[in-house]
Amino acid sequence: MKHPGSIGLALALCAFSAPAAAADGGAIAWWAWAIALFLVCFAIGVVAVLAGVGGGVLFVPIVGGLFPFHLDFVRGAGLLVALTGALSAGPGLLRSGLASLRLAGPLALVGSVTSIAGALLGFALPTAILQVALGVLILAIVALMVAARGADHPHVAAPDALSVALGLHGAYSDASRAGEVRWKTHRTGAGLAAFGVIGFVGGMFGLGAGWANVPALNLLMGAPIKLAVGTSGLAISIINSTAAWVYIERGAALPVVVAPSILGIMLGARLGAVLLLKASPAAVRRTVIVLLALAGVRALLVGLGVGATS
Repeated sequence: MKHPGSIGLALALCAFSAPAAAADGGAIAWWAWAIALFLVCFAIGVVAVLAGVGGGVLFVPIVGGLFPFHLDFVRGAGLLVALTGALSAGPGLLRSGLASLRLAGPLALVGSVTSIAGALLGFALPTAILQVALGVLILAIVALMVAARGADHPHVAAPDALSVALGLHGAYSDASRAGEVRWKTHRTGAGLAAFGVIGFVGGMFGLGAGWANVPALNLLMGAPIKLAVGTSGLAISIINSTAAWVYIERGAALPVVVAPSILGIMLGARLGAVLLLKASPAAVRRTVIVLLALAGVRALLVGLGVGATS
């Protein structure tokens, strides 16, 4: 459990093993599902911090395909567990300098506004369409990250005027590089627009905001990968707190799903924040790509009716 690869393997087994068990959910006691949710969400919580995806992007396709819950309840819980994981890991990431509140603030503000519209649209679309679109979307993000090689520490020649005005620069200590890493960003206008789209789509699918925060911060704005991961979690805690209210108001927050999931995410996220300090940028990047690919494939299969619960 102390290596990103081993945690990813555990989640892969959870996501793809024995999908028929979910179809027989009526024969299993409710508390057994609660325990299973806790264990799965603990692993998700660890990986979510390492990958900077908030947990919702892993929770929704894995739990939606493995457990016998309606997708509306899974999407509602996905937002809440992603929010909880981000809040749990946030203080440690801020203290270490791996998350920047100044960088996350304006981006998360835009994403918060658009996430409300996305959540409202999500309730109007059929479940199968949401699952297929979710899978295609996540796999497209994976392809983008695989194509962009050598972006662990992107080169930013000069910050743009908006970046300078907002003070989007700083430094953090990186144990894997045995020194201080100074950073600055560019293409800030495009980054704000990207976070508007991210908030809308994340609210619609119940993913929170983490599904594309890392690529937007790293590939578009030029933030180092570890800073992008840490700041992504901080942005999630702001954006999800807005979108989650739509699901709560619609009655899509089921306690038997949310409670054990949140507990597992909280404990796992604390361990993930510790591991992030020691993980190499390359290992973090591989974790992001592998876990998003698994989640995307699973969501696509469920949406197409392959291995779906009956």
